[in-house]
Amino acid sequence: MQGLKQAAYAMLVGGSMIALTGGAALADEPRSLGYSVTLGGTSDYIFRGISQTSENPAAQGSVDFTYGIFYAGVWGSNVDFDDAPPATAEVDFYAGIKPTLGPGPLWGPVTFDFGVIYYAYPGADDDGAELDYVELKAGYSMVSPWIKGLTSGTTFYWSDDYGLETGEVFTIESAASYALPQVGIFSPSISGAWGTVYGDRDEGFTAGGGSKDKYDYWNAGLTLGVEKFAFDFRYWDSNIDVVNEGVGACVTQGLCDERFVFTAKVTLP
Repeated sequence: MQGLKQAAYAMLVGGSMIALTGGAALADEPRSLGYSVTLGGTSDYIFRGISQTSENPAAQGSVDFTYGIFYAGVWGSNVDFDDAPPATAEVDFYAGIKPTLGPGPLWGPVTFDFGVIYYAYPGADDDGAELDYVELKAGYSMVSPWIKGLTSGTTFYWSDDYGLETGEVFTIESAASYALPQVGIFSPSISGAWGTVYGDRDEGFTAGGGSKDKYDYWNAGLTLGVEKFAFDFRYWDSNIDVVNEGVGACVTQGLCDERFVFTAKVTLP
């Protein structure tokens, strides 16, 4: 855990330096304000391996703005935490920078992402423990110079007081995607991710209500792009074992078991 903290802090400090150098490199380049609106739905809203809608569908949407390396946006979804504190909606506010390095002689373009996310649950019955929390993130993604169509990367997330006031929590997530050849009107790609969430039982964090204060989650799937539409077919799973229902990151076993999820969305303009 200590080594993980040091690595995450190093990423955050390094991010500040890259932001300064990246901003200087782009200072003379033309900048314009861009925006996009995304609307969609999913058969089950999964966050880090755990259903946020009691295995029911969710309607979701976001508005995003960009200006040079800077970005900001808001994302929302309906939620249902089953036996956990009642909440009906999640609204996330986020902002950050995405400087790019390279390509270099032995690597493809590397895009860094340093930002902050505020997870809000308006109208939730917190019952003495606040659901809202803030995370900092630091990560990168790289276009492979050796395998055409392959992009991979890793992101650190850190909160000094996670949801329901469960103390300091780190998440590390690595992901990769590979663009497949065009098939008719479809632009297919395959992707997957593996993440690990680290908490502290002494501060109130537990994966499934027992003594374990860390867990792994993973996903793999196929995405079909058609103009402004994307259709995603994804398998999700985690290694959480619920030993005390109603307590922990996953309050019932069914919310963190394996499942297939379908998501469709459109991005405008």
